[in-house]
Parts: sequence; C-alpha cells; structure tokens
Amino acid sequence: MEEKALKILVCGDVEGKLGALFSRVQSIQKKTGQFDLLLCVGEFFASTPEAESEWQQYQTGAKKAPIHTYILGAGSQETAKKFPSADGCELADNITYLGRRGVFTGVSGLQIAYVSGREAPQEPAPAHCFTPKDLTALLDPLFASGHFRGVDILLTSQWPRGVWHYANNPEVNTKSCGSNSIADLADKLKPRYHFAALEGAHYERLPYRNHVVLQETAQHVTRFIALATVNNIAKKKYLYAFNIIPMKAMAPSELVKQPPDVTENPYRRVTKDKETLKSSLGITEEEAPSTQFFFDLSGGAGGGAARGRGGRKRPLEGDWSARKQPRKQPLPPGECWFCLASPQVEKHLVVSIGTHCYLALAKGGLNTGHVLILPIGHYQSTVALASEVLQEMDKYKEALRSFYKSRGQRCVLFERNYRSQHLQLQVVPVPLERCTTDDIKEAFVLQAQEQQMELMEIPQHSDLKQIAPPGTPYFYVELDAGDKLFYRIRRNFPLQFGREVLASEALLNIPTRADWKECKQSRAEEEAACAQLRDAFQPFDFAWED
Repeated sequence: MEEKALKILVCGDVEGKLGALFSRVQSIQKKTGQFDLLLCVGEFFASTPEAESEWQQYQTGAKKAPIHTYILGAGSQETAKKFPSADGCELADNITYLGRRGVFTGVSGLQIAYVSGREAPQEPAPAHCFTPKDLTALLDPLFASGHFRGVDILLTSQWPRGVWHYANNPEVNTKSCGSNSIADLADKLKPRYHFAALEGAHYERLPYRNHVVLQETAQHVTRFIALATVNNIAKKKYLYAFNIIPMKAMAPSELVKQPPDVTENPYRRVTKDKETLKSSLGITEEEAPSTQFFFDLSGGAGGGAARGRGGRKRPLEGDWSARKQPRKQPLPPGECWFCLASPQVEKHLVVSIGTHCYLALAKGGLNTGHVLILPIGHYQSTVALASEVLQEMDKYKEALRSFYKSRGQRCVLFERNYRSQHLQLQVVPVPLERCTTDDIKEAFVLQAQEQQMELMEIPQHSDLKQIAPPGTPYFYVELDAGDKLFYRIRRNFPLQFGREVLASEALLNIPTRADWKECKQSRAEEEAACAQLRDAFQPFDFAWED
C-alpha cells in the first residue's frame, strides 16, 4: 500500500497580516482541497495597532485559523513579547508556536526541525536570537542513535549564508545576507526541504546533493526555498505548496533519486571538493602543495602519474587505464558526466584543473586541439555561473587563445545550452591560413539561415545574462576578435550545428568529422593525445604558475 503524501503550505513573513494570509489559504483550499499544515517562517507578528487589534480577535476566538498553523518565534525585539515561552505553546485556536528550537514529529512520522529568530551577535542573547547552545541542543538528540539520515523539513527564520553557491543567484545582498550557523546546521541536518524568510525575497534554489560522489553513498537532495512577505507590493511569492511523503515511509531507492538539475552542496566549497578528488587519486599535500593539480598520464598505458605544479611525479594508487570499463548505461538523472567529482567523468581526458574550472580534451574532437572548458561544480550554462567561476573561465579562454596563436591558429568558442546537463564550452582551433574571423562569422550566419535560424551579433563587452537569463536555451559563438553571435533556441535545434559549421568546406573542410560519434578513438589513443596536448599547453597554463 502506497503511503499517502501530506499536503503542506509554507508562508514567509506574515507581519501581522493574518486576515490576508488566511483569506488566501481558504481560496487555495477551495480550489485544491484541504491541506494538512501551514508552516510560517520569518516574522509572524507586527507591532502596529492594526495588527494588534486583528491578533486579539484570534486570541479571543472571534476568528479562527482555517488550518493547523505552526509558526516560528520573533525575528526582532519588538515582537518578542508575543511569545510567552521559549519552549513553544498554543497561542490561539489552530495557531501553535513551535519554540526557539527543536524537532516536531507528526503522527505520520514527518520530522520538522526548526530554529527561530536571528543568530545572536553576543552573549547573553536577546529573546529574539538563538545561540550555539540552541543548535547543539537541537543536533545532539538526533545524532545520538547513530542512524540519522536527515530531516524532512527545516524551518529557520534566517537564510543560510552562501546557499546560492553553485546555483542561481537570489535578489538579495549576498554580502550581508544569511547566517553561517544556519548554513552549518543545514549541512548537518540534510533536510529535504529548507524554508526561510526575513529578507523580503522569493528564492527557489536548484536542489543540491548531500553526499560526496566519490566517497559517500547516495543520499537525498535538499531544496531551499525562501519566501517573501504576505501581500508585498512587488507581488513576490509568499506561499509555497507541496506534497511530501515522510522520509521514514519511503524506500531508500526512491528517497535518493537525483533530479537532473541537482548541483553540488553549496556549503562544501570547491576547496573541499578538490581535496576529496585528490585523496581519491592518491595525491598527497606534500606532492601537490598547491590547489592546482594534474592527471599526468605520460607514464604510458600501463599506469598514470599524478604531477603537481613542481613537475614531480609518482604513480597513481590504482591504474586508471587498466581498469575494466563497465558497459555504459543511460545516464541516470543527477549523475553528471562532466562534474569533476562524478565517477562518470573520464579523468584520462583532463588537461588542466584550476580552482573553479577544468580543461579537458574533447571526446571525438574535430581536431587534435579541440578542448572543453568546464566548471568543476555543476552549472548548466554560462549565464548560470557564479562570478568567480566565470572569471576563471575567461582566464582559460585567454590562455587558449595565446596557445593557439603560438601554433598559427585562431580559436572558435561555442556553447549549446539546449539538451545539455552541464556547461561545455567547446574550443576549436582553426589554422590562420585557412580563413579569417570574418570568414568564420559568415559561415555560421549562412548555415544558420539555411536552417531558418537567425544568429544575432551582440556587443563585444555585453553581458550574456542580459540577453539570456538562466534557464533560457541558446546557442552562442565567440570569435578571436571579440565578435559574439547568439541564437535564442525556441524549438528543435540541430545538436551538431556548431561542429557542422566548423567541419564544413568553408572552414576546416572535414565534413566526415561533423558527428563526434564518428571520431571516437581508443582509450590508449585518447591518453596519448591528452598527454601531448597537456605538455604543449603547459607554458600557457596559469594553473601551473607558482
């Protein structure tokens, strides 16, 4: 018998507007049926005379909440007096204050962890703030059994600091927003859903992983949702509805399914991910003192060598090339071929690793210099990149331009953000004597026109995000002289278009190589090609600099 899902509503800052909130809830329930719970994060009360008068009607029973409503405590000193106890209590019929911190477990087994108020700036803490002791008191009982897997829902007044890392950016001041303690709490609690408010903004983050792919067994993902204030003028979303089956009632295989847009954990930054990766490859701090490192396979097909920037070599613990390769199955959602920490990534193709990006030989490349610039973390497109990742990607672009120029080549960069899970910036060298930048531009424009597509030219110093917000499917070309071409994909875009143009008679004149599947090499050939390219590129690679 399948477990029945609970229907839950979550609300942002109410700020005393109870009538507006409950009227909206009643309207929703008339359309979709009764919900089981309403959870309110952020500031529930306000100190205005109007809000005081309205609240008195609920206290006296003249009005009643139309749904079981659970709220967090005060987010400011002004409203702290509304909460008679830090332990939680019923404030009015159908309205319950959860308490300063704790875990609420429903009869269904649904587990809700919560922390009210703001992080205390000092001791003794004001009534509307939580302290490290509160967080310890919350965590210790959960971890005591030794079988803790996470909670279903986490409610916090404040945002976790840095939750936007590896994901879409929120409309808040990220320099001052959020609490480090809440971020650490979320990392430890592994909630399936995490809700917060207080910032007056609506933000639904892409789901993130709660496990390290190379080291830990698969775990469920977390979805973070911040909600705006009830009846805000900007009409930002303040109510969120969802269905959930309690974790305890779910089969493990169902619980750990990863959605296709899952990202890395925002609270475990790149440095941690890279340490994990180095450890898995048997590279020690002594042998790789910097944060940049390489997979050096110049030792031949029988075994590779890990080489730090100083050029010292040692055998890898394990033989990447000699391991039997399992038959590849269709890619499951969330298991990305290009996330550097993923077991699916073909590490023998890696040319260079920076702090936020890495360089890899293109599989089935158009020519021997065809490479990919990829983010280490999971990003779907250039417009979704965090600023520090974008800056390093630009450094790789410049390094490759200099590298190709030294070889009498110019480079063409293109990206297809359509039916792709992880950003792949394709970089293809074209001999200078074959064609000019104008020839390349003309070839792209003409072949696009033949397929009823119009490539538009965008200003050299324009921000791609202004033209294509995150989530927009597009095709993008960048040329040596700074020329940029853009096409907003609307339907049925030819997946090999970029390769077909470059392989055409007008440019590289290798039409038989337009499809990468026709250009596959053996693993030994790929290793040799990658080693040769890595050695040639080294003088231009900023990741090797001291």
